[in-house]
Amino acid sequence: MTESEKQASSLEAMDIQELMRLLPHRYPFLLVDRIVDIDGDNSAVGIKNVTASEPQFQGHFPSRPIMPGVLMIEGMAQTAGAISIRAAGLGQPALIYFMTIDNAKFRRPVVPGDVLEYHVKLLKKRGTVCRYSCVAMVGSEKVAEAELTAMLDVQDAEG
Repeated sequence: MTESEKQASSLEAMDIQELMRLLPHRYPFLLVDRIVDIDGDNSAVGIKNVTASEPQFQGHFPSRPIMPGVLMIEGMAQTAGAISIRAAGLGQPALIYFMTIDNAKFRRPVVPGDVLEYHVKLLKKRGTVCRYSCVAMVGSEKVAEAELTAMLDVQDAEG
């Protein structure tokens, strides 16, 4: 087994129950169904199954439902936030606050039936502040990207 095969086999995953244990978000604002390929707080891939029954499609847009770009940004942030909280070893949901959203670009509409993947990679960490490079993919196609900086509220999580 090569070194990269060993590393790939040791990556972790997170189901919806663990996501809900780590993040304070709930339906309809929990925008990640599971996270795979977790490498500590360094990188991961969040997965969102986009369905026609989601409430945003009632108004965006009823005749041609399109996933709002801001919700894709939020899904990227939730993916990065969940792995950051998990890596910090916090035993309860924690709040994470946006500090910056930079270089956001939207490449093509995401529609019901798409499986959205949020690829997040840690760029920089200083204390409780993390900066992530994020790319949203549908299949092999890049649909959105951004660099996100956020701060973990450790005091709120500790009670």
